[in-house]
Amino acid sequence: MPPETIQDKIKRFNCCVILPTYNNAATLARVIDGILVYTHDLIVINDGSLDATATILDGYPEITRIDLAKNAGKGNALRLGFKRALDSGFDYAITLDSDGQHFPDDIPLFIEDLAAAKNKNLLLIGARNLQTTDGVPGKNGFGNKVSNFWYRMETGIRLTDTQSGFRLYPLQELAKWDLHTDLYVLEIEVIVKADWNGTEVRNIPIRVLYDPEERVSHFRPFTDVMLIIKYRCYTVIKGFWFVRPTRYLKGLKKKGIKKAFLNGFLGVNDSPHKKALSVALGVFIGLTPLYGFHTVIVLALAIVLKLNKIISITFSHVSLPPFIPFVLFASVQTGNMLLGHDFSFDFSNTEIIGEIGDQLQSYIIGSLFLSTFGAIFMYLLSLLIFLLLQRKKLAYA
Repeated sequence: MPPETIQDKIKRFNCCVILPTYNNAATLARVIDGILVYTHDLIVINDGSLDATATILDGYPEITRIDLAKNAGKGNALRLGFKRALDSGFDYAITLDSDGQHFPDDIPLFIEDLAAAKNKNLLLIGARNLQTTDGVPGKNGFGNKVSNFWYRMETGIRLTDTQSGFRLYPLQELAKWDLHTDLYVLEIEVIVKADWNGTEVRNIPIRVLYDPEERVSHFRPFTDVMLIIKYRCYTVIKGFWFVRPTRYLKGLKKKGIKKAFLNGFLGVNDSPHKKALSVALGVFIGLTPLYGFHTVIVLALAIVLKLNKIISITFSHVSLPPFIPFVLFASVQTGNMLLGHDFSFDFSNTEIIGEIGDQLQSYIIGSLFLSTFGAIFMYLLSLLIFLLLQRKKLAYA
């Protein structure tokens, strides 16, 4: 039996290629010819081009073609391509740009990676080497690094290229995601929603060509950057403060809270200093006036600061409901002492919360002082305890 070719694998994975294009007549035919070497399941979206694009496409009757009367942006073109691919029954789609920067000869890289992957619920992004490629504008490399940083905040995933348009999408999964954006923002939204919905997102290396005489970029530096910033403000807040902590807590519950708790305190991977800092973080957040958000906030900060999440969460519960009245009382009294105010109340008063509200300034200042003092004290105390436990453990080793 002859070995399976790339063309056979593309058929086996039920994969098509989606090619949005807008005023790229100089490079379009070369890109299409390169794609047709591997597959004729090609969907081209002519996004209202004003050059010779339509005439060039007339020479390829074998491809699927979508012509738009007016340019509506890359995001809209991709949406139309995804919909046509799904309606045609495809399971995967490879996208690339028509401006000549991507090499169609790299299509096999995506198919081979998909074939080798155990997890087929996979979104692959072609990683360009922008540092060593001639002709790449410096702002492109900087913009990509910024995008990579924000993607890590949104998802916790470290990628080397989050802006490349050369990608492989799992169409059946993509159809389940609630996508709202257009233009260039869509490519960001898709990879964020992919991770949030359980699809594996990772890079594979590809080649890239930047020819200033051929390449036509339609990226609008001000308008598109503002739209991206607006969207990323939302995704960073949601991803950093909600999605990532919630996902961690679900995983913790699945593994077993008791086992995770013991590993968190007794595990050998974290140094006494790191464990003590984790205690301090938990105490600091637990004593702040952020009731209802302590667990999510401390978990998000522990993830970013690379501290022991179990220890931080545990000690953030210093303000459990039974202790809240005492924490409130201590905070208000401390604040009054620092501000030189004379104020007291008894716990039999049913309007205690109202009284604290009248002393909001004292409460906030006092709680911040207590949280800082408590964090420092607990850091020193727990560091001593963890050092003693480590010494005892080494003595029995």
